[in-house]
Amino acid sequence: MTMNPIKVGLLGIGTVGGGTFQVLRRNQEEIRGRAGRGIEIAMVADLDVERARSIVGDACTVVADAREVIANPEIDIVVELIGGYGIARTLVLDAIKAGKHVVTANKALLAVHGSEIFAAAREQGVMVAFEAAVAGGIPIIKALREGLTANRIEWIAGIINGTTNFILSEMRSKGLDFATVLKEAQRLGYAEADPTFDIEGVDAAHKATIMSAIAFGIPVQFEQAHVEGITALQATDIKYAEQLGYRIKLLGIARRRDRGIELRVHPTLIPANRLIANVEGAMNAVLVQADAVGTTLYYGKGAGAEPTASAVIADLVDITRLATADPDHRVPHLAFQPDAMNDTPILPMEQVQTAFYLRLRVADQAGVLSRITTILAEHEISIDAVLQRESAEGESQTDLIILTHDTQEGRMSEALAKMQALETVLAPIVKLRKEELA
Repeated sequence: MTMNPIKVGLLGIGTVGGGTFQVLRRNQEEIRGRAGRGIEIAMVADLDVERARSIVGDACTVVADAREVIANPEIDIVVELIGGYGIARTLVLDAIKAGKHVVTANKALLAVHGSEIFAAAREQGVMVAFEAAVAGGIPIIKALREGLTANRIEWIAGIINGTTNFILSEMRSKGLDFATVLKEAQRLGYAEADPTFDIEGVDAAHKATIMSAIAFGIPVQFEQAHVEGITALQATDIKYAEQLGYRIKLLGIARRRDRGIELRVHPTLIPANRLIANVEGAMNAVLVQADAVGTTLYYGKGAGAEPTASAVIADLVDITRLATADPDHRVPHLAFQPDAMNDTPILPMEQVQTAFYLRLRVADQAGVLSRITTILAEHEISIDAVLQRESAEGESQTDLIILTHDTQEGRMSEALAKMQALETVLAPIVKLRKEELA
């Protein structure tokens, strides 16, 4: 018996929506063979009706109002590609209430309102799939939720924002400062006109939040994440890091500790010989450390029409295969059965353990280094390496670079306050975090 195709309604047909339509049409035979029945986009809602029509032709109905799609009894799955926290939340909850399965690429929505959305879906017995919300076309959600399900996951570290990785790659290879490269990234279309979400680390934190929930069985709690972008990063520090054998990347980190979970996004020094340190341009990569399998690395395009469409369609196939399954036997949204979720706290930043890179502008005179190393020793912070730049002829000040071993962030903050107070320290101290990822 041949089953009727499953019918999909697309909310928003911008870059990803257009890509989804194209890939689904191009690979329809392949997809039908894998899903067991056809998957067709039957309805599209987009405010720009004309543009939407120019993409889909007369292959499906085009409307301006997303609520028409949700109200249509023929539509089985609603794909939300509008983005943001506003109308998208209402539409997703309305679709669930109407008994539709939902596929979304909206990391912001899930990181902030995920708990509410997943609970609503559970109550209605529908699925919410979101592979495209993290790292574009890389199947990291599936890997964490299904492929690594035998493991106790220890930590995740990811380059999960292409815009910032492109900017950092350019800063490093061309020795340029942040502002110059940002302008270039905007000109080339790698950065948006308003790049705040990307450059301030918010986008990466949304994605890290979702991964932390799946890895550790905790609720999504974006508000607990420590978020730091790359706007204050200086070309000088990228250069010094290089001399010491490190690259600076914006990492999203989720790490299990005895007392809780670390959830943080910030520029991070990584040893240059690690695979992830060599991920350049707009590419994404996620490194996962787990007890049985050890380290695994997932690499690929984190954005773009077809890479993201690849993940959206994989979700459509999953739902198509499982649509008739008993809801209790589907893969749980966040990997753990709802009653097995735990309330392990997210640690405040001062309790985080990491190593540090410090750059101090100091007076070039005897005894300065020993005073600083004494302060570190008093706070039980051990030094890994020191780089002291020879001061130029006639200069009375120099740069002092210190790499430390792992310590508690709170301890480092206290030591820094003491160092900053020295009259031989002539400028604000630059502090960056360092992860060996071994």
